[in-house]
Amino acid sequence: MDGFEIRDPRFKRYIHGNAPLEELASGFRWIEGPVWMGDANCLLFQDIPRNRTMRWTEEGGVSVYRAPSDYANGQTRDRQGRLIACSHHGRCLYRTELDGRLTRLVAHHGGKRLNAPNDVVVRSDGTIWFSDPLYGIQSDYEGGRQDSEQPPALYRFDPEKGEIRVMAGDFDGPNGLAFSPDERRLYVSETGDQTQAQPRQYIRVFDVSPDGTRLSGGDVFHKVEPGYCDGLRVDEDGNVWASAGDGVHCIAPDGRLLGKVLVPHLVSNLCFGGLARNRLFIGGSHTLYAIFLNRRGVQWP
Repeated sequence: MDGFEIRDPRFKRYIHGNAPLEELASGFRWIEGPVWMGDANCLLFQDIPRNRTMRWTEEGGVSVYRAPSDYANGQTRDRQGRLIACSHHGRCLYRTELDGRLTRLVAHHGGKRLNAPNDVVVRSDGTIWFSDPLYGIQSDYEGGRQDSEQPPALYRFDPEKGEIRVMAGDFDGPNGLAFSPDERRLYVSETGDQTQAQPRQYIRVFDVSPDGTRLSGGDVFHKVEPGYCDGLRVDEDGNVWASAGDGVHCIAPDGRLLGKVLVPHLVSNLCFGGLARNRLFIGGSHTLYAIFLNRRGVQWP
């Protein structure tokens, strides 16, 4: 089929032959952090270098949701429907309350400033998990060059207790993350130290303890080629949909590549949305794409 690369027969069941990749909007500098707002029937996403959060609707197209955005990157919703965003410039997580007020949730660990929170997901127990690489403070393009005060890490933040802890500190550049449908697994993309000639770049998988307070494992789950995985999402069957240099790769829970949705531009991040959660929204560099699939994304929340 045009627009797809099928590596495993199972992938044929996930795609519609009459549902091509659609270009929704273009002219951005770098798209990140897509999140579907089901109650508002809209998609929010970041145009990081322009320091603004954008809104897309089927009827109205693109408009500005928030400017300035504090150079926000990844974002998600918590169990109360509040929007949680990672700020590069503010080096923090902030939450948009239901009345529109902004609340800074966490900006420090061990008395030192975070680096540049990159991506975030909320577990069913309300805890907030986020990656904290150095990328957002390494240049002036996506938030402003600043000094790092601690190494990259993967964090768990409990907003009820105000507690933050490192869940994994053996990353060079932790990036996108997503839980499996049963929350027994956590997938995290390692995009590496990009100042190195050959950075570590692959998706890792961790086992999550039943109470959600500990991780084990952390082995390599899959290596995306070409390019590397930035953002990722999981569908109802536990397949991982990962960004890549040539589009979006669908990876089975056993790490096997099932197929690809081919995209003309480098993909940064993606999310499931739409009324049935079967529409995959894709940030392709400066262009926003979408495609209907025969699979639904995990519902968060």
